[in-house]
Amino acid sequence: MSPMSRVSVGLQAVVLALVFVVGAAPKAVHAQGLVNLQKLSAPLANELVGEAVASCAQKGYAVTAVVVDLDGVRQAMLRGNGAPIHSLDNAYYKAYSAASLTLARKEDSTKAVADRMSKNPPSTVPQTPLPNVTYVVGGVTIMAGGAAIGAIGVSGAPGGQFDEECARAALAKIRDRLK
Repeated sequence: MSPMSRVSVGLQAVVLALVFVVGAAPKAVHAQGLVNLQKLSAPLANELVGEAVASCAQKGYAVTAVVVDLDGVRQAMLRGNGAPIHSLDNAYYKAYSAASLTLARKEDSTKAVADRMSKNPPSTVPQTPLPNVTYVVGGVTIMAGGAAIGAIGVSGAPGGQFDEECARAALAKIRDRLK
């Protein structure tokens, strides 16, 4: 057998092995365990921030709304006309906090976290600040089929309770599409 024939046979064996491995990969990966997570589609996330900003605008509040997935990654953001510059960061912090802090205790908002913290001894509050975490009212967990899939944060109204009202009003408008 010539050296070129041996190389050709060797390459054929490698290609056949790769085809076998690639064909088996989905089963092997599945056997190792994949986690399927739901999150809002881009159009629905954009609609949600638009509804939140519009809801607050009807009340005379210029706000920013941010939607994040459970990893805290921004999916959509909208800064309403005249919303304060700091509302960009604050809305994200509220959404991030609602997505990350509310899951373990099955709370539905940063308000629920703040209420719990106000009733507990100071030793239960982290002594060092956590990046992107705030205990300010205005972040609401997005639920679908009884499971958290993300969060929305709103900032810029003259109080966190008004930010939360706008977030909840926006969620109510898309609730039927979260199933």
